[in-house]
Amino acid sequence: MAGKVFFSVTMSLDGFIAPESLEDLMGQQWMELQQWIFPQRFLRENLKLGEGGEEGRDNDIVRETFERTGASVMGKRMFDAGEQAWPEEAPFHTPVFVVTHEKRDPWERPGGTTFHFVNDGIEPALDQAREAARDRDVRIAGGGATILEYVNAGLIDEFSIALSPVLFGSGIRLFEGVDAGRVALEPVRAEPSPRVTHLTYTVRER
Repeated sequence: MAGKVFFSVTMSLDGFIAPESLEDLMGQQWMELQQWIFPQRFLRENLKLGEGGEEGRDNDIVRETFERTGASVMGKRMFDAGEQAWPEEAPFHTPVFVVTHEKRDPWERPGGTTFHFVNDGIEPALDQAREAARDRDVRIAGGGATILEYVNAGLIDEFSIALSPVLFGSGIRLFEGVDAGRVALEPVRAEPSPRVTHLTYTVRER
């Protein structure tokens, strides 16, 4: 089990990754935030949106993120939003472990995605995801509160932010409540593209 634990999100210039309300999650502001990813060829193929799409570094990053991921972990809020929004063939194609208090049998979807519901906290969910991922990486998919729990617990090895030229003004901040006295970052790379700037950091304890 040599894989890393990472997260990869799109963030507005003022630090937000999602609107506060689930009702606004697919709204105009969120779509503007994510505008860089929807035209990419790999995403269009993965979501079965049709042929064509952009190729280039943005598309490579979307593909590389998908290919490195052997399992994902997410919180109940993200799952609730996605359960309504994802197509029948959910876009993960790997096991997904949902941190929740809800007791529920695994939910298998076409295309290789099975959602498992973990009731005893973030570390057991990660342990199960590591085992499922084998030598690939585990992605903490979101939402913001779940990512923050893993950061503050010292369980994240690396993360990437696609910094989007959008201002939110309010919503869910990525690092709201971060234990800054414990977490230190080391830059890995910064890659500008025509749409966003991709920033990658490793995480270590202070």
